[in-house]
Amino acid sequence: MTPTGPRAEAPAYTRPNPFRVFWRLFSTIWSVPKARIGILLLAFFIVVAIFAPLLAPYDPTDTMYGRNQPPSAEHWFGTTASGEDVLSQLIYGARISVLVGALAGGLSTIVAVGVGLTWGYLRNFAGDVINFVVNLFLVIPALPFMIVLATYLQNGGIGVIIVVVALTGWAWGARVLRAQTQSLRSRDFVTAAVFSGERSGRIVFREILPNMTSLIVSSFFGAATGAILAEAGLEFLGLGDPMTVSWGTMLYWAENSNALLTGQWVLLLAPGLCIALLATAMTLINFGVDRLSNPRLREGA
Repeated sequence: MTPTGPRAEAPAYTRPNPFRVFWRLFSTIWSVPKARIGILLLAFFIVVAIFAPLLAPYDPTDTMYGRNQPPSAEHWFGTTASGEDVLSQLIYGARISVLVGALAGGLSTIVAVGVGLTWGYLRNFAGDVINFVVNLFLVIPALPFMIVLATYLQNGGIGVIIVVVALTGWAWGARVLRAQTQSLRSRDFVTAAVFSGERSGRIVFREILPNMTSLIVSSFFGAATGAILAEAGLEFLGLGDPMTVSWGTMLYWAENSNALLTGQWVLLLAPGLCIALLATAMTLINFGVDRLSNPRLREGA
């Protein structure tokens, strides 16, 4: 006998709220003690970078405070060989490192995601070409390559540094994402999408990409860490704009003025310590991101 009542309908699919997804990711990362320390450190540097004009006691480029002054009540970290306040330069320098980490890390991650997912999904000649290009970037030593590019494009400002770092920092992330894409490519939901006639681009970016959030976040923090260290290294070698106030240029001018020989060790220690702390913050956050991508780590927490 055929039922005469109203036919039950399947519940409509609703997209997850992006704010809830973000909060769930943040809560998982925050629950890891090491990641919590990293988040607080990163938040501190971001606040310093944003409010640098309010926090800095002096103009970082003002040279009217006497040369090579030791730490005092007026100048907590002393002054440089040109008479600039070291603390003010340190505060303003956070802006460059945070900016480079965010932009260069973001650009590297975007390239890595696009290349990695395409490389992992395609099984034709285009995939072989991508494989050759990625392997080429992987075997080229990153630091010498960055030095050559930065030298050729010298005096281009911080924008050139960001582009150089982004161009040299995407290959490893693409390789990791490619391996995960190949794993997801054989899953049932992807097979169903293929048989339903979905285009390859839609399958890659609408079906596979949402399942790789933790790896993408981890790739971003890894790329941002490398970008911060690379920017400081290139600036220290004099391959950036020496007139820019950054932690790397502080090290560059400290080395040029023989800071250690004159007893101005703080000129090297202060920016070097800030670079190390910011890179450490990114690394500690990655411990929490690893918990998202590795279920075994969740069990031991």
